[in-house]
Amino acid sequence: QVHLVESGGGLVQVGGSLRLSCTASGIGFSISDMGWYRQAPGKQRELLAYIISGGSTNYADSVKGRFTISRDNAKNTVYLQMNTLKPEDTAVYYCNARIRAIEWWGQGTQVTVSS
Repeated sequence: QVHLVESGGGLVQVGGSLRLSCTASGIGFSISDMGWYRQAPGKQRELLAYIISGGSTNYADSVKGRFTISRDNAKNTVYLQMNTLKPEDTAVYYCNARIRAIEWWGQGTQVTVSS
């Protein structure tokens, strides 16, 4: 059974930083493409950052230059380093894993940025 477990969310002040982690089990992590999404109340879930199995990355314009996605295949973990956080970054953050047409989701972790 596949499990994705996010951690690292919490309350942070404007301009602060957080690092989210997502540890996967039950899948071939090294061949998985991994992504971070978020969903704010009343809004659709949006893709923030993506890292493919080969290591190439892509970012949404809203987080480019502030967020960095990385992965450690030895630890089956993907990270999202978030800097210069803004109130509009407040949302539930989700980890996503995809192998070909199959994908899995974590349960989400809350990030709240206070002004």
